Amino acid sequence: MISPIPAIDLLNGNCVRLMQGAYDQVTTYHDDPIIVAHRWESLGAPFLHVVDLDAARSGGRTHNTAMIASIAQTVNIPVQTGGGIRSAADVIRVLDQGIHRAIIGTSAVKNPALISTMVARYGADRVAVGIDAKNGEVRVDGWTSGTGLSALDFAQDMETLGVRRIIYTDIGRDGTLVGPNLNAYRTLGVQLKHAWLTASGGVSGPKDLTALAELESIGVDSVIIGRALYEGKFEGFELWPTKA
Repeated sequence: MISPIPAIDLLNGNCVRLMQGAYDQVTTYHDDPIIVAHRWESLGAPFLHVVDLDAARSGGRTHNTAMIASIAQTVNIPVQTGGGIRSAADVIRVLDQGIHRAIIGTSAVKNPALISTMVARYGADRVAVGIDAKNGEVRVDGWTSGTGLSALDFAQDMETLGVRRIIYTDIGRDGTLVGPNLNAYRTLGVQLKHAWLTASGGVSGPKDLTALAELESIGVDSVIIGRALYEGKFEGFELWPTKA
């Protein structure tokens, strides 16, 4: 079964969701992300996905670094984080704070050598690449700028550099509850030979997990869930079955 991963998106210290990546369309779900992190852990989540939206937009000039470190230090499950990670120093800082995995997005586009260096230093499990795409085009700087790069071509380039975890977000579906972009994940899964895929964007409820599970054989093994989780779309559904 595909592994669901709860999303904690941080903006001004709050737990929020954006609509299609738009910073002027924000829904705040909680003012204490630590409480939210413990809630998902207590329900059985095996992993947490934390995004620093302030850092993503500002390039790290404003950030939620202390909060993310606190989350990682107070839960007993692994945490991965992205947003504003632009340099080797940023990656080192993040991983030294007890965070399991650093997700690099914008700098993977602008400085691919950073990816190969960090993968060589820390291993492919601790360094992931986040591909945020709109209509198949990779976008950067907190989703605010286009690149002209094809998401598929870029994913293949990253795999060649040693990346084995790609988190693919369909910006046009993020926060919309319209369902994930199955065609995009299917295309990537077929073309990539070594990297595992985490789906992100558009999940509306249990039926989407069933649809994504059909792509496990081509490397889609996990999915990030945000709005649907916060708005109770999985009530009565056992996301994380209790192990016997």
